Amino acid sequence: MRVVFAGTPEFSVASLEALINTPFVEVVGVYTQPDRAAGRGKRRQQSAVKSFAEKQVFTVYQPESFKAESVMKQAVIEQLAALNADLMLVAAYGLLLPAAVLEIPRLGCVNVHASLLPRWRGAAPIQRAIEAGDRTTGITLMQMQLTLDSGPILAQSRIDISESETSGTLHDKLSVLGGELLKSKLRAIYDQSIEPVAQDDALATYANKLSKAEASLDWSMSAKNLQQKVRAFNPWPMTTAKLGEMTLRIIKASCINRQSNGKIGQVLSADNGGVVVQTGQGQLNVQALQKPGGKALAVADFLNGMPITKGMVFR
Repeated sequence: MRVVFAGTPEFSVASLEALINTPFVEVVGVYTQPDRAAGRGKRRQQSAVKSFAEKQVFTVYQPESFKAESVMKQAVIEQLAALNADLMLVAAYGLLLPAAVLEIPRLGCVNVHASLLPRWRGAAPIQRAIEAGDRTTGITLMQMQLTLDSGPILAQSRIDISESETSGTLHDKLSVLGGELLKSKLRAIYDQSIEPVAQDDALATYANKLSKAEASLDWSMSAKNLQQKVRAFNPWPMTTAKLGEMTLRIIKASCINRQSNGKIGQVLSADNGGVVVQTGQGQLNVQALQKPGGKALAVADFLNGMPITKGMVFR
């Protein structure tokens, strides 16, 4: 089976590896997003998929878009068609594929999506699942169609979300799970022996892309919801809270449920066990913090350099 792969971040690499390690599959081309300026120096960096693909001596294609001006678009589509692929496998590629692309491979385009569709269609399914307090998530193999993440389901695999899971740790688990599920279903995809199951659009939820504007903690929320947000926004963009004039990153936290007369945002205690802050319901025990320009520190080390005392108020 001739396969074109399309993916960009680290999440995608395990799926490309699954293709490489499947004997009857030939990867005939790899698509990834163009190199982007990143970091403080704004140096152009290549994607994780490009770095991996070049080590495997694959031909890498990096179109800016499949929806550019007509002449450019036509050239990009003709280039893809010339690869004569049976299947296009997409994993967190990040570019929209128009109908002209979806119709090129004989077997269409299949997406490796990091949720149990139709829940969490969209850009940030891992983070939104944790933020919402979901207890399970997983990987969906989906036949792609024009509407975002709405195509028929080919296969799914579930995984539990622990109460300490961050989006970083769950990302790594789902990346591996995606590769495993894909490898187990490639023969059936090739043979067309899987009966696609239509999604129930009435059950769909949308995982909007995260932004730094969302990172500030609202202490009127419950401790449970705040702790879920801390985990969901780790490692990016990290939740924040103001203490005096300083904006601190909240790296790790747990919940405490006990009676208190403290006002919302007030520090009830601060010691090596954590900084306990009153919320709209229960208390959030902040266990790791980071000040501007500093390192992320466990609370015991943080308090050595910046005292936080009972009665102070987070905003």
